[in-house]
Amino acid sequence: MELMIQKSGSGEKDIINVADNVFSVEFNEPLIHQVLTSYLAGARSGTKAQKTRAEVRGGGRKPFAQKGTGRARAGTIRSPIWRGGGITFAAKPRDHSKKLNKKMYRAAMRSIISELIRQERFICVDEFNVDESRTRLIKDKLASLNIDDVLIVTEELNENLYLGVRNIPKVDVIDINEIDPYSLIGFDKVLMTKAAVEKVEAWLS
Repeated sequence: MELMIQKSGSGEKDIINVADNVFSVEFNEPLIHQVLTSYLAGARSGTKAQKTRAEVRGGGRKPFAQKGTGRARAGTIRSPIWRGGGITFAAKPRDHSKKLNKKMYRAAMRSIISELIRQERFICVDEFNVDESRTRLIKDKLASLNIDDVLIVTEELNENLYLGVRNIPKVDVIDINEIDPYSLIGFDKVLMTKAAVEKVEAWLS
């Protein structure tokens, strides 16, 4: 298929040929849902921890006599029904990640990128760099492209670009090695440089 490239500064456009099996595949919603669920699950820390009655400090002595007090029998003050006692089903650190093979992950990425192109949410430019880490320079470049909510994907991270983007809401920049399905669908537009497109094509082909 043919992909339109916008040349920075001049306003001119060019066309490059890209692989249909990467940039023009069917939208597979169940697969994308599975991949996103797996990705978000893997991002969970899973460090929540509570104490059971065996782990709470104290409670070694029987609080009162078994009989004769008129109260319900109790063997420890660290029982879950007592204030300050342990938790009945205490949460423990665990791994929330779900197994997902590379073939499924790459298929989902192809489907997401293809759908972005169909929805005209994918923008390709020949390059996107700034000489200084000034927010105004990046805002002007984005304004020339008529976009304000965008994920910028470059072949390698430019320090000036990274520093300049930090103060702009709804705008983020990553390099091709950090690309993930959640970031791609989290912005209104995805702007990718020509070199990044070529790397994506080589990766997902």
